[in-house]
Amino acid sequence: MRTLIILTLLAVLVVAATCYESHESMESHEYLNPFINRRRANDFIQADTRLEAVTRERIRERAKGPQERQREICEDYYPCELYAFRHGYAAAYKHYFGRRRTK
Repeated sequence: MRTLIILTLLAVLVVAATCYESHESMESHEYLNPFINRRRANDFIQADTRLEAVTRERIRERAKGPQERQREICEDYYPCELYAFRHGYAAAYKHYFGRRRTK
């Protein structure tokens, strides 16, 4: 009988400890209304500046100079790239692609 009372008291203590709601959780406004509107949600989150940097980088990629385009063309063609290591990209581009003429 004694063990039954001790087990009952122990069970009551476990239930009281696990089911107790503190006042700290009641102080939070999220307890009553967990959803906030979009304006309040965006107040504390700053716009991602990395996204702007990526956008600017993409714009720079579209507007490449003629020498950069020539260098990329030369890098894609292995013999031109080998020639460029020895003589420079301008000379290599002129050597391999400069004499092209359309009829």
